[in-house]
Amino acid sequence: MSTSLRAIGGSATHKWFRAALYLVFLLAAVLSLFNGSYPLDCFDVLSAILGVNGQPQDTAAVYLLWSVRLPRMIMAILVGGGLALAGGALQGLFRNPLADPALLGISSGAMAMVALGMAGGGAALWTRTQLGGQALMIVLGFAGSLLAASWVYRLATGQGQTSIGAMLLAGMAVTALSGAVTGLVIYFADDAALRDITFWTLGSLGGAQWSTVSLLAPFVLLASWGLMQYGRTLDLMSLGEQNAASTGVAVQRAKGRITALATLLVGACVATTGIISFVALVAPHLVRLIAGASHRQLLPMAGLMGACLLLIADTLARVLVPPAELPIGILTALLGAPFFLWLLRRSFHLV
Repeated sequence: MSTSLRAIGGSATHKWFRAALYLVFLLAAVLSLFNGSYPLDCFDVLSAILGVNGQPQDTAAVYLLWSVRLPRMIMAILVGGGLALAGGALQGLFRNPLADPALLGISSGAMAMVALGMAGGGAALWTRTQLGGQALMIVLGFAGSLLAASWVYRLATGQGQTSIGAMLLAGMAVTALSGAVTGLVIYFADDAALRDITFWTLGSLGGAQWSTVSLLAPFVLLASWGLMQYGRTLDLMSLGEQNAASTGVAVQRAKGRITALATLLVGACVATTGIISFVALVAPHLVRLIAGASHRQLLPMAGLMGACLLLIADTLARVLVPPAELPIGILTALLGAPFFLWLLRRSFHLV
């Protein structure tokens, strides 16, 4: 098995897949700039970027590109990539392809804590132009996701083994409890907080602004970089914790750091955009099916795949029912749930 892990990086399939993934990413990014309830053509985009004779042609196009589409595109890349990378790391940590932040209750834990913060601080605190309020929400999201992850792991692990059945049941219980807390917050919230919480829980990139992007980016980039340093460790742990320890890996310390970094990614993304389901499950598994199981290759490619998926989903959310916009969390759930059902049947050898 270790030989196959070493061989993955040099395979022709892996190289072609990586090249195709970069191409899809570029196309998805370009399409996200052009498409929406107000479509832009090539001339609009070029004139907004370069100007014509030193002056932009269309001030509406300039505003739409620089103040709406570009920050939204970057937000989709950060959130999609961050969620997918966190999902890939959690799947490696639990040694199970069904490990997903939403299914394990991690996203719901972040949601409950952020909802408490939004209601407790009032509508004025939850204003995306106020970086102090947004930073507090990210801290609360991290705390909630870390608490949920620790709880699920403790409930599902015994005698050095993590049970998939116990993991899913614990995730369901934590999700139900977090949902109940969020429901209570919504029930007792005032009108302003109720509107903000309800819109936020559906998942959306509609509030993306440069200030929000600039606050989220350091959390996502630093946590993603940290997780990718554990690619080799996750490869060794996939062979068993005892085998990993025999090679010099400090298993418990690595597990704690991987969990902390993954939950930081999930908490920051959920606090910023709300619940966006199944990206963290689908993206790493698609990469694993095509490019193999080596986490040194899987993690960065899963991040790129997640960015592609969320860029495409966000573009669809803007064009399917114009001029309205579908909440992206609903769209990713509709597309991801059938994939999860297929994966669940495959994992239990039902097909």
